[in-house]
Amino acid sequence: MAHSRSGQGTATTTDGRTAGASSGWRRVTAGAVAVGAVVTLAACSGGDDATSSAAGTSAAATSAAAGTTGDAQGADGMSGMDGMDGMGEMDHRMDGGPAPAGIRPAASPRYPVGSKVTLTAEHMEGMAESEATVVGAFDTTTYAVNYTPVGGGDPVVDHKWVVQEELENPSANPVPDGGEITILADHMDGMKGAHGTVASSTKQTVYMVDYTVAGMTVRNHKWVVEDEMEPRS
Repeated sequence: MAHSRSGQGTATTTDGRTAGASSGWRRVTAGAVAVGAVVTLAACSGGDDATSSAAGTSAAATSAAAGTTGDAQGADGMSGMDGMDGMGEMDHRMDGGPAPAGIRPAASPRYPVGSKVTLTAEHMEGMAESEATVVGAFDTTTYAVNYTPVGGGDPVVDHKWVVQEELENPSANPVPDGGEITILADHMDGMKGAHGTVASSTKQTVYMVDYTVAGMTVRNHKWVVEDEMEPRS
């Protein structure tokens, strides 16, 4: 039987709930579903944003790492000219300047000034097999030396070459192997004023040469001894 109250009809359903209550339940349920959907979408959106952010961060990190690697490779590419067997490679001056004061020109060198030769020494990267021109030939004692660069750095071992006239207070006699020396030559950074020892010595005629390596001309390179060059064929 239907009852009327305040102008609103209420019907009893078969499960004992009123029609109004059932309708309200449906509205509550629908609302809950809608809220759940919004929460779910927000969560998904948040997840997407997090994923996107993570992906962006990862990409940025990858890019930064690649840049760092590239910089390191670039640096390696540049430093590839820096040090070979303690020789300093392209740390040598591109223009060695004039011969030291007091050095005696060779009276009858095998390779007079102006001779065209092929270098066999590898004092600097790319030097061996380079074509060169003799610009100076001298009679003196020439030393391979060990020293620690002024200002610090790795010790330089068996550097070739330094001549008698490039030593501090040179004596009239050759310095014996193992003898202590102070180097006044400025062939490379950190050499001038460095303390070291003689590794070996030779009395061969010693030469200054001009030569080209990697498209660059090295002038007045010091030093090349006689058995480190051949006549150019």
